[in-house]
Parts: sequence; C-alpha cells; structure tokens
Amino acid sequence: MASRPPASRRVRILTAGGTIAMGGPAGATPQLDAAAMVAAVPQLADGDHVLEAIDVVNKPSAHLTLEDMLNVCRQARDAARRGIGVVVTHGTDSLEETAMLCDVIHDAEAPIVFTGAIRPATAAGADGPANLLDAVSVAASEEASGMGVLVVFGGEIHHARCARKTDTTSLVAFSSPQTGPLGRVTEGHPTIWSRLPRNPPLDPPELAKRVHVVPTGAGDDGTLARAVLGTEPDGVVIGTLGAGHLAPPLLELWAEAAERIPIIAYCRPERGVVLQSTYGYAGSEQDLRDTAIIPVGFLSPQAARMKLLACVASGLSVEEVRWAFRQDDG
Repeated sequence: MASRPPASRRVRILTAGGTIAMGGPAGATPQLDAAAMVAAVPQLADGDHVLEAIDVVNKPSAHLTLEDMLNVCRQARDAARRGIGVVVTHGTDSLEETAMLCDVIHDAEAPIVFTGAIRPATAAGADGPANLLDAVSVAASEEASGMGVLVVFGGEIHHARCARKTDTTSLVAFSSPQTGPLGRVTEGHPTIWSRLPRNPPLDPPELAKRVHVVPTGAGDDGTLARAVLGTEPDGVVIGTLGAGHLAPPLLELWAEAAERIPIIAYCRPERGVVLQSTYGYAGSEQDLRDTAIIPVGFLSPQAARMKLLACVASGLSVEEVRWAFRQDDG
C-alpha cells in the first residue's frame, strides 16, 4: 500500500452537530461528541495528523440559529488565523449557508473545510468517518492554502461559494453546478485542479438583521414581494427568471425598493448568469441593470442571503454592498 505524505499542518476539528454526530436504532438523534467522532476513524490516530477536537454545538442543522452559525465561523476563522487547518462537522441541511458565511469572514491562509454525513453513525455504510478523514487531509495540506472555505463530501472538494446540496440521500450529496468540483481526495491524497478568487472579507459584529429570499414564477403579480417589503427588511434576495428577467410591474416594484435597501437578484437556473444585453423587451436583463438592483447570478439564493446578511450587519451602504458582490456577477 502506498504511504501517505506526512501532514504539514496542525488540524482542529470543530463540531456543529448534524447527521454525522447522530445515531440510534429508531430515528437518529444527536449522540456523538467530537472525541467519539475522531475515535471512530482509526486512521486519524496513526500519527500522520496532529489533531484536536472541540465541541461547539450539537444540533440538527435545521435548528441552528444565525448566532450559532456566526459562533462556529468565528471559532474556525480565529484558529485559521493561527495557521491551524480547520474542519467543521455540520449537518447537511444548512451546511452550505454556514460554509458561505464562513467564507465571507475568513481572512487567513489556512484552509477551513466543512463536511458532514448523509447516513447516521450507527447506520450500515455510514459515510461520516470517510468524509471526516478526507476533510482532515485537505485541512492539513499545503495545497489548500489560500483557497478560503471548502466543502469536502463524497471524495469531492468544492468551494463554499459554489457548493449546493443537490441530493437528499446520495453519498455525493453536494455539487457545484456553476464550476464543478475543484478537486478530489483519493486514498488520503487531496488533488486540487482549480481555484476561485477570494473576496475581501467582512467582520459583522452580529447577524441581527432581516434578509429574506423571495422567489418568482410565471404569473407573479407581486403579492409576495409587497408582503415582504411591508415587513421593512434590511435587504432582500429576489429570484429572476431565465437570465435576469421579471414581469415589468414586478421589476418596477423591486427597483423602487432598491433605492432604499439592497436588493440582490439571482437566476432561477442553477447554472447561469444575469445577462447584459441579449434581450431588449420590457423587464429583461437590460431593464434590470438600469435599476439599483444588484445582480449576482453566480450565487445560489441561500448563499446570497448569507453574504447579504453579513454585509448589512457590517453597516455597508447599498453601493458598498454592490462592491462586495462584484465578483458574483458573472
């Protein structure tokens, strides 16, 4: 058997609950702490890795609050600032949101890697141990330096800005529709074949702001949009059809709101961008770009929401939010 190269970086595992920490014969519930998860992977005790494991929170990820998420992300970032590679174990229901938030605040070179599991620890064929081992190998590697926040799942390496949970039960539950995976982990060896540019970091003191996601569909008469705006949100992430298209009355409604608060527009297709000048009919992308609405076709709605939450919590103006999202419009 080929030997693995020695790990080059100390690794800290931070646990945030989820299926990877669950077990039980009749309905999985939180059971495993950080020490138990590490003990379930004998290869992590073979001397190649210098590890420490810390319990942060142990909840199903649907139960995590924004305060929980920010706490996890700060602990991960603070460790990375000390040159420590970080692995965050997390439930898959909202893993992509916390990973995106972490990438927004991450400002160090050491990698932060999110992972989790689809099958509970007591299930036949549990995938948590393999995912944890792969994530540690990436967090310990020099190849992952400077890449920001990554998601390692099912042997694939994804960037937090691109990763989406696209399958409920597959062991390869995450994919990156816009870019594809950035690399793979094979026999404990991370191979990275592409990188994404990093965005300037933010440091929100808290996430006590209200940002909603409002999708759209055929025949949308603006009822939902008006209801959401009536709550006086701090920002809104709105869906557009095709490549940045809305019914003219709906576009007018959102354009007026964008003069007061940041309105972020994503594309309904998982792969795509808000176009510049292909269509010229009323409500097309040209009309949208003539407003103060901020197009971010590269991001999923859930990723855009987390970034916008960090922006408004950091006190950014609408124009500063536009600047912060500039790399996501493409």
